[in-house]
Amino acid sequence: MGMKKFLIVIFCSFSLVACKNNQAKKTDLNESDIKQESKKLQAFFERTFQEDLNDSPMFQTRLGKKNDYGKWDDFSHQKYAEDLNKNKERLSYLTDSINKNALSDQKLLSYRLMKQSLENKIADYEYRFYTYPVNQMHGYQSGLPAFLINQHQIDSVEDAEAYIQRLIGLEKAFEQITKNMQIREKNGILPPKFVFSKVLDDSKNVISGKPFDDSKRESILLEDFSSKIDQLSISAKQKKELKVKAKQALVTYVKPAYQHLISVLKDEDQRATLDHGVWKFPKGDAFYKNRLQRITTLGLSPEEIHQMGLKDIERIHGEMKRIMKKVGFKGSLQDFFNFMKNDEQFYYENTEAGKQRYLAESKSFINEMKNHLDELFLTLPKADIKVKAVEAFREKSAGKAFYQSPAIDGSRPGIFYANLYDMKAMPTYQMEALAYHEGIPGHHMQLAIAQELDSIPEFRKHIFFTAYVEGWGLYSEKIPKEIGFYKDPYSDFGRLAMELWRACRLVVDTGIHAKKWTREKGIEFYKNNTPNAESDCVKMVERHIVMPGQATAYKVGMNKILSLRKKAKNELGEKFDIKKFHDVVLSNGAVPLPILEEMVENYINSAE
Repeated sequence: MGMKKFLIVIFCSFSLVACKNNQAKKTDLNESDIKQESKKLQAFFERTFQEDLNDSPMFQTRLGKKNDYGKWDDFSHQKYAEDLNKNKERLSYLTDSINKNALSDQKLLSYRLMKQSLENKIADYEYRFYTYPVNQMHGYQSGLPAFLINQHQIDSVEDAEAYIQRLIGLEKAFEQITKNMQIREKNGILPPKFVFSKVLDDSKNVISGKPFDDSKRESILLEDFSSKIDQLSISAKQKKELKVKAKQALVTYVKPAYQHLISVLKDEDQRATLDHGVWKFPKGDAFYKNRLQRITTLGLSPEEIHQMGLKDIERIHGEMKRIMKKVGFKGSLQDFFNFMKNDEQFYYENTEAGKQRYLAESKSFINEMKNHLDELFLTLPKADIKVKAVEAFREKSAGKAFYQSPAIDGSRPGIFYANLYDMKAMPTYQMEALAYHEGIPGHHMQLAIAQELDSIPEFRKHIFFTAYVEGWGLYSEKIPKEIGFYKDPYSDFGRLAMELWRACRLVVDTGIHAKKWTREKGIEFYKNNTPNAESDCVKMVERHIVMPGQATAYKVGMNKILSLRKKAKNELGEKFDIKKFHDVVLSNGAVPLPILEEMVENYINSAE
């Protein structure tokens, strides 16, 4: 079956009965009405996407556009109210002015996704201050410099001037951010004690080195700016002038911006407590249930998620014991964990050579997987991917690994970031699974394909449903085994170790935020149930604390995809095609898991 014809088959997002009902209602409309309604909805999607794009210079940059290249987004608390009004107006137009009965199945899916997104944003306004703008995982203190380094390309003198304008603009940006932090504290939302030392270190790192002090090395932003300027085909005099202007902006605007941030952080640190879960917030329990719904999209309670994790941990431990016997290890599973944790054969040296070897071998896993994609997929991404170490200025506090989407215009590849700060936290036996998760067939395929789809509105190329996105990433660690990868049993153990890690997340996240576990209890749970380094366990628990609910997405999403695949296999038998199933999952962009289930059910009905 051709791709275009196949997509038409799977694009119906309702169950078969719902689709028939929709078709029945359409018979009351003439063809002109249907075309007009579709055109009106498409115009709405295009208008609202363009409004959002114009409203966010940073989003423009991520898409490779340079319209407002010298500006930052509006980080002020007033923006929350403006966005609320905008979203209410959009929802009103969508529900009052669009006849959804006149929409094709694909247009109806877009309608549903937009409507749900708007409803979620409006409902979430109540919890607009229930986050930590400055935190060790993705806080502005490191996020804004990282944005300049990784997203702001300099291809001309104008681009360089825009970079300098963004340096100047950091002062206003951090004024808005610190004001938001102070409002949050007044509302009872203050990060726990451990966060402050980490974000203070990040902040101090940004303003260390030239031109901030007399040290020999350049600061991270000056080094980035200078290296990008040196690549331009302009005169030495122009390069020198631009660097002088950048130094002036760094000293005059960036340094005071960070000094103010540091002052606010030190002040709030004095009142921070050792309470870690969101249960400490006003309406904390309601907020956490709201977060779990947004993250998983399945309406699961904290207790259901907690029990799901415990059940998966027991199963994975059993599979690990079989590998332990396969390699001839004598002792308990905990003994085996200690062996995997401590034996030098599983770690590269904490040297530049060791780090480069890690990056090179991660690339080789991705490249080898590329050669086998035709066995699993119909649609492949056009965008390339590169592997990169997390930058030194943020590696101490950043997560283990993460992915950054490519520019939609092809000007920037996708990036798989590996955090090589602590090589003892990056065992070689997990390298293969990590490369598949962040790279191919994981996030790079998923997110790059979504951006490259011609059949969906622009807003759907960038919409994010965490359980779908991260569930696919974890599922992508498993499917290479089904075509012969993970030949090394230790590497297969690494795959299981990473799945185990995600199962433990279900237990610890709900433990901290719903059961009032302490940070220390969470760390002990990871240490007792996984082979991961203690530094890994500490970082993970601290991530749970500042990103409530987020880490539940992986295992919930993977389990749902696996259950849908099992259902399709059982009902279709020999007609089941893994490549078509994967196209059902990937060819509509990110969707809530209940809608993914509808898509799979429709695929089953159409294939029978």
